[in-house]
Amino acid sequence: MTALTDINYSSVHLRRSILSVPAGNTRALEKVHGLDCDAVIFDLEDSVAPEKKGEARDNLRRLFTENRLQGRETVIRINPLETEFGQADMDLVTEVCPDVVLIPKVEHMSQIQAVADILSEAGVPDDLAIWAMIETPKGVLNAPAIAVADERLLCFVVGLNDLRKETGVLPQPGRAYLVPWLMQIVLAGRAQGIDVIDSVFNDFSDAEAFEAECAQGRAMGFSGKMLIHPAQIEPANRHFGPDPRAVEEAEAVIAAFAEPGAQHLNIINLNGRMVERLHLAEAEKLAATARIIAEKKRTP
Repeated sequence: MTALTDINYSSVHLRRSILSVPAGNTRALEKVHGLDCDAVIFDLEDSVAPEKKGEARDNLRRLFTENRLQGRETVIRINPLETEFGQADMDLVTEVCPDVVLIPKVEHMSQIQAVADILSEAGVPDDLAIWAMIETPKGVLNAPAIAVADERLLCFVVGLNDLRKETGVLPQPGRAYLVPWLMQIVLAGRAQGIDVIDSVFNDFSDAEAFEAECAQGRAMGFSGKMLIHPAQIEPANRHFGPDPRAVEEAEAVIAAFAEPGAQHLNIINLNGRMVERLHLAEAEKLAATARIIAEKKRTP
């Protein structure tokens, strides 16, 4: 077994399965503690009726104060700042300090900067991250500029329901007419080193189609998938987790570069094929991800 003591595990984040939970649903909020998702989005936006927004904020205030979720990234999706609910949502965020604030319907970098300014002015530490929902035509077109808006921005989350609505693209298997736009978002995010999360799959009763879309999303380069039902967690974790064969190969690359005489080489011969040092960082990240997942499984 290769020793991986030099890998920076703190830089590796599991974002295979991102479960969205309506903040107005107290029963669903109680259940998240027993779920194996990597992150939970506590939604104050689309899933909460206007007259229930205040009650939903109170639900989250109690959860974060009395029974804060452990071992997973906690994400609060706010309403747009320009709405009557956005500022109250941000007041809650600065009070309870989740791991992430998720901004919906991001179309311009100024929306990221406005939230970042509120966090900084409130004295919130820099490790409270920002994620951006890309779910409109303008959001897709401006994704490269949005990606460089602020250092707190760590992730794009694709929202296809709104994008379909605004473009008229029909919800068809394979998402053929959406793939070019999805790849634009992936490219914009990856160019700046941020993760990109695939959109929700609405029919949680169709397990076969969901598996197919997870496989497609992984092949396209997404980090994980936004989910709407606990039944979707295991398939998402499986598809977006590291392949065991790829992990074995990664550990072989790490071991080969650790051999005496190879520490300063840029290219080595590994079982008859040439491997460059640039592949070492990728191998280390993959191996670290596998170790984190294994540790997570061992932790009750």
